[in-house]
Amino acid sequence: MDADRKGRREESPRQRLQGELRELRQLRELRAREGAKDRRTEPAPGGSSARSRLDQPRTGRPGLISLPSYDPEAFGKVSERIARFLGTGRFIVWMTVVIILWVVWNTLLPDVVRFDDYPFIFLTLMLSLQASYAAPLILLAQNRQDNRDRVNMEQDRARSDRNIADTEYLTREVAALRQGLGEVATRAFIASELGSVRSELQLLLKEIDERREASGTL
Repeated sequence: MDADRKGRREESPRQRLQGELRELRQLRELRAREGAKDRRTEPAPGGSSARSRLDQPRTGRPGLISLPSYDPEAFGKVSERIARFLGTGRFIVWMTVVIILWVVWNTLLPDVVRFDDYPFIFLTLMLSLQASYAAPLILLAQNRQDNRDRVNMEQDRARSDRNIADTEYLTREVAALRQGLGEVATRAFIASELGSVRSELQLLLKEIDERREASGTL
């Protein structure tokens, strides 16, 4: 120990500085190695610890079967068109014509060309399939119409609020104008005031003339 201390005392300041720099480099390399080990031991992003963190988005695990993507707006427009067509008399007429042709074909024609004998099970299945698709399409169209009605109601409410605010503002302005007009002199008031001033001036002129005549006689 004494020899080491003596050796350090005998070292120059430059050598001491180089030794300290060397120690800092070794410490930095050691910290870098420890950080790399920590990163290696961190759990996977899909682990329970990553899920508990709210500052990072959760990435969904890809399923075995990927569903096809579609445009909800375009699908909604198509569903509305179908729902409008289902609610018209044209659809009822065409549906009736198809059912009549179906029954006539499978009743009056020979057995060779028939494809759905009585009791028309295939026709029943087709009508059930058509009803099972028509009901969700009609509900989807109603939901879209409800959303539009809600937006229109909100716009109408905002418009009515603006109209009420404008009406209140105009009412206050009209009241202020009435109050200001009450303080403005009218034409009759000005005429009466001018008449009284004219009469006072005439009296003053008469008094002046009388005084002049009295002074002239003296």
